[in-house]
Amino acid sequence: MKNRSKALLLLVILAVVAFAGISIYTDVGDLGDSLSGFKWWAFAAALGLSLFNYLLRFVRWSLYLRNADIRLETFLSVRIFLSGFALSVTPGKLGELLKCYLLRDYKGVPIAKSAPLVVGERVSDLTALLVLALIGFAIYGVAGPLIVIAGLFILSGLIVLAWPRLAQACITALTYPGFLRRFREPLLEFYVGLASLVRPWPLCWATGIASVAWLAECVGFTLILAAFPGTHVPFGLAILIYAATTVAGALSFLPGGLLVTEAGMTLLLVESARGVDEPTALAATILTRLATLWFAVVIGVITLTMLRRAKVERNQLP
Repeated sequence: MKNRSKALLLLVILAVVAFAGISIYTDVGDLGDSLSGFKWWAFAAALGLSLFNYLLRFVRWSLYLRNADIRLETFLSVRIFLSGFALSVTPGKLGELLKCYLLRDYKGVPIAKSAPLVVGERVSDLTALLVLALIGFAIYGVAGPLIVIAGLFILSGLIVLAWPRLAQACITALTYPGFLRRFREPLLEFYVGLASLVRPWPLCWATGIASVAWLAECVGFTLILAAFPGTHVPFGLAILIYAATTVAGALSFLPGGLLVTEAGMTLLLVESARGVDEPTALAATILTRLATLWFAVVIGVITLTMLRRAKVERNQLP
């Protein structure tokens, strides 16, 4: 409980720093004026679309588990999956590896067997977001340098993963120092598991599911923008802005992409969307991040707390 309290405190501090940092961009009074005319049904709809995103990603998680021959009761699988959201505010969302520890605790699944599944989720998420960003770029031609850099980074990673000799050579080089050599075999084993998930067919269906899932959050972003009086951002442009800034935040390896995603989303709205002033762009960004990232964190913390409490109570039974 003490560790969870510290984690929650850290999350609150990160949120305050992020929102305080981007609030410098505009006057707080103007921000309040923008929110005064906001139609709050759109925020509720965005929360619902985020839940739909989580549902589709859970379907992908279930298929990954089945392919890895990891059998879980559906209710336990849901709770472990949602618990991973508690550590979404970590570099590259790698804190979701928490799911591996939960699988080990509850079902004795080796971490080396489950870790590739979690990283595979992140790979297909990034690939899906890049596809959505490219579609938006093809229509609007905005944020080209950002998308090119992200695309090259993701493509390079996929090439390394798809080329066993290159991947094994990279692992050997990384673990060449004596104090790292003990990690070589576990990393090679991890790579074998991950490589099976980035083959053409598994990567295609996982990316397809992820594309629809993240498209739902793009719709939520569009609805939030439209709920401000006099604001209309084309759906394709909203997809581009949301996907591109989410990818940028993930690749920045800052916790949850904080500041990078918020600043990028606000700036692109002001520069690319007609009729969107700075206070409206900032307000839309804050509401979007609350309805996506922070909504997921709250669900994750609640689910993880309930999961651990249930385990403690079960262990206390005679």
